[in-house]
Amino acid sequence: MSKTYLLAIDNGTQSVRALLFDLQGNLVDKAQVTITSYQSPQPGWMENDPEAFWQALCDACQRLWAVTSVPKSAIAGVVITTQRGTTIALDKNGQPLRPAMIWLDQRRADQLPKLAWWWDAAFRAIGMRETVRFFQREAEANWIAQHQPELWAKTDKYLLLSGYLNYRFTGRFVDSVAAQVGYIPFDYKKGCWAAKHDWKWQAMPITAAMLPELVPAGTTIGQVSTQAALATGIPQGLSVIAGAADKACEVIGAGCLTPEIACLSYGTAATINTTTPRYLEATRFIPPYQAAVPGHYNTEIQITRGFWMVSWFKAQFGLHEQQLAQQRGVAPESLFDELVNTVPPGSLGLMLQPFWNPGIKVPGPEAKGAVIGFGDVHTRAHLYRAILEGLAYALREGKERIEKRGGQRITRVRVSGGGSQSDAAMQITANVFNLPCERPHLYETSGLGAAILAAVGLKLHPDFATAVHEMTRIGQVFEPEPAHANTYEQLYRRVYCRMYQRLQPLYRDIQAITGYPEN
Repeated sequence: MSKTYLLAIDNGTQSVRALLFDLQGNLVDKAQVTITSYQSPQPGWMENDPEAFWQALCDACQRLWAVTSVPKSAIAGVVITTQRGTTIALDKNGQPLRPAMIWLDQRRADQLPKLAWWWDAAFRAIGMRETVRFFQREAEANWIAQHQPELWAKTDKYLLLSGYLNYRFTGRFVDSVAAQVGYIPFDYKKGCWAAKHDWKWQAMPITAAMLPELVPAGTTIGQVSTQAALATGIPQGLSVIAGAADKACEVIGAGCLTPEIACLSYGTAATINTTTPRYLEATRFIPPYQAAVPGHYNTEIQITRGFWMVSWFKAQFGLHEQQLAQQRGVAPESLFDELVNTVPPGSLGLMLQPFWNPGIKVPGPEAKGAVIGFGDVHTRAHLYRAILEGLAYALREGKERIEKRGGQRITRVRVSGGGSQSDAAMQITANVFNLPCERPHLYETSGLGAAILAAVGLKLHPDFATAVHEMTRIGQVFEPEPAHANTYEQLYRRVYCRMYQRLQPLYRDIQAITGYPEN
């Protein structure tokens, strides 16, 4: 009997990967194309031509066919997972009207649609008015309608990147329930577009006709069109399966199906997630996202500038390691791990709060990053270790919030994403959490999660429990070191947990004086 394979396409923030998996979760072949086409016309803006996303995807697929020996006839289906919150406006002919606005884009609307008085009064009464206004300012649709009204008037469809790529493959405007993460009129509890009288329709200019049809993750949404087949080399007529957002796919790709296992994602954004069958707001009034498993939720807490901070450090302070790595012919990451290990746990008192981007509630919109405890003993190596420790502290605080709200202890921690490849980051995480820290058997967990969706959707595995059991497993386990875990416990409880509350008034003063973050 011939083997069956699944093609998962992962359009992340930094690259597009075309990945071939078998039904045992082995990554058989892979091709990767770095996304270099992002534009920043003004400081804080981040855009990309939607066609550039499609071309990068096509290039990744064509490169895959050049290296794999897997016959195309053995591939049962294709599934797509993408970065979240990246929006694309199309005209009535399905053509992009403007560059896609990337989830990292920092522009804000300042002319906000008015809500009906009863909604305004209700939000005031429960202390949510500023959160709703934050939602409106962040909504890309409000910025476009304010600054490019003629273009917005021509907008026929308003899609997330996942919906746009599904359209390019099948010609249909359809997207997965589990891909809906962004400033859109979505009901996260019910997993559908917001009800007709929901406040979100008043908060932005999007109409129901602009949005795609929604289906559960794992649904067959169409077949690869003739045009898409020519561009990608994927067989025409192959089934296209509805995927889920990259973080949702990472969670099941790491094997985190139940609430006692936390999935930490060390990607551009750092997150802590659990999967739960009940609706659970880890932060009050901030909804959980739909999980890749239909009928379940991800209790996500996010540090927006997560392992982006590592890239930031490398760009600002890491030239020596990058040059040395080039001379030695090794990956720069290995030298950065060496840098971390020259510094003792606790970074000789250097403490970092990783709020390089503001938040909605915890942290609030006034939040900033902070580093305290500097002395003449500190070097850039101490700062680098403090970054890794600060991210781990922030995610531990998220863990405790999820436990408190959900009433269930998290007993296992599994780490995925690019940062999980750093042994130093894994050991720091084990010590800060004082729990065994598990690395999945492969790095491409979001792609594997997408493949799991396809396997269940195509009935190649009977259910998610079976698919996760068959396709995921633990690679390496990092055990906490008691002496170092005790150091981190003291620093976390007595310093980190107090930092934000103590510094919050100063952040507000900085905002009032400088106007940054924008009011």
